Amino acid sequence: MAVNVPGLVAVLVFYVVILAIGIWAARKSKKVEKTCAGTKSEVTIVGGRNINVLVGVFTMTATWVGGGYIMGTAEAVYSPSQGLIWAMGPPAYLINFLLGGLFFAKPMRSKRYVTMLDPFQHRYGNMFTATLLLPALVSDILWVACILAALGGTMSIILGLSSALSIIISAAVSITYTFLGGLYSVAYTDIIQLCFIFVSLWLCIPFLILSPAVAEISHTVHLNQTIGNSWIGELKLADAGKWSDEMLLLALGGLAYQALYQRILSAASSAQAQVTCFAAAGTVFIMGIPSVVIGAVAASADWNQTAYGLPPPFERGEAGKILPLALHYLTPTWLSVLGIGSVAAAVMSSMDSVLLSSASMFTQNIYKATFRKQASERELQGVIRASVLLVGLAGTGLAFGDDSVFALWMVSGDLLYCVVFPQLICVLHLSSANSYGAITGYVVGLLLRGLSGEPLLGIPPVILYPGWREVDGVITQYFPFRTVAMLSSVICIISVSWLVKLGFCHQKIPQSWDLLGVFEEKKEAVGEEVPVPREEKNSILNTKF
Repeated sequence: MAVNVPGLVAVLVFYVVILAIGIWAARKSKKVEKTCAGTKSEVTIVGGRNINVLVGVFTMTATWVGGGYIMGTAEAVYSPSQGLIWAMGPPAYLINFLLGGLFFAKPMRSKRYVTMLDPFQHRYGNMFTATLLLPALVSDILWVACILAALGGTMSIILGLSSALSIIISAAVSITYTFLGGLYSVAYTDIIQLCFIFVSLWLCIPFLILSPAVAEISHTVHLNQTIGNSWIGELKLADAGKWSDEMLLLALGGLAYQALYQRILSAASSAQAQVTCFAAAGTVFIMGIPSVVIGAVAASADWNQTAYGLPPPFERGEAGKILPLALHYLTPTWLSVLGIGSVAAAVMSSMDSVLLSSASMFTQNIYKATFRKQASERELQGVIRASVLLVGLAGTGLAFGDDSVFALWMVSGDLLYCVVFPQLICVLHLSSANSYGAITGYVVGLLLRGLSGEPLLGIPPVILYPGWREVDGVITQYFPFRTVAMLSSVICIISVSWLVKLGFCHQKIPQSWDLLGVFEEKKEAVGEEVPVPREEKNSILNTKF
């Protein structure tokens, strides 16, 4: 395929504009550092806690509206085995932000935490916090791979550009401005990127619907003319477990992303943080509508009337690229270039946030708290930048595959949903949770998720839940196994914490068995020594870092 030179020039101009805005925001960040009461690293991570509501809504929405969201949603609607009912992104993210505003924004922002891992560090100490960073880091790297793979596939179709080259250029731009400006660069570039995504995708919709190769989507609700299926989709009783599991994964797993709390913690107050979440719930849903329409249009198209020809994309194994294919073959060339710009904007708006979130957690909760407690601000800035670079390179390296964007999108949140989300609920809303319960819950959640297998990563299941199916030698679980792992983790944290506290406080367990130092002797008025939770005192474990 020949390179689309005008389109390539247009995309490069867009990249230069984004990079310029990122550099300008980096300079603004330097000015804020001089006037802000917080440290330089705090300005980089949470923007000095003075990001206003409007900017906060833009950057929060842009973070979730990534390549996985817009391409994964279109893929789900188009695929004959799924359909609209399986396009869970818009409703799941709506629920995610509403729950975030109701139950998580206030307890996190009111205590002036800097990262999502701070409450764990204050209650459980450094060692356990380091173990929580691992699933968060793996999830972020997979998310970067997902959104870059989405962009590579789009550019290769519309611009005729090498997928690998597209991935490298886009990653380089995102890494550069995130490296330079931290949250300020991320937030201000997100505004431009989100506006561009909104305008370009909605502009494509009339041209797609009016294309001569597309039947009216209202006529193909019940029958897809090219693949003999409905783009609405069907939810069979046998598939209900899998559907509910994936819906809960997206709706609740998103509450365990540092990228979410980075925006919550950057707000000027708890009330502003909540308003930002509620407003983002509406905007993120609206941003998913064009992808739904594009998927329905692609399912209603007669591909034999286009230059693409037959067989249709699904039969060629290209359902994951259906959004760029629809833009390329069903709209004018100039409009398809706008479409690629929207995907590029979506990718960078998510990638920069993911890079900064991983770098923030490692620097604040691992490097500063464990390795270099006396590290200077300049040193911490250097660690943040090095972390941004390393996470970006790791995610970029995994993006050179042909896996489904939708599948990568789902897997990226698996560990957070099964392992980190239960911990976050308990540390914020269960005062009795202690290290023994947290460790047990962590191990149980991780073990149950790992033993359930993962086809995308080639991990066979050891536990076969009811309703499992085997197709072409690959076993797929149709039972809500992720939710089982998550709930099991929550139950273990609560029950083990309660039993251990009961044992020590009533002296049923010898004090010498408190290997983690969670409990300590306290002299009562009657002179009796009774073990009490260490968090009830101003202990070393509860010292704020």
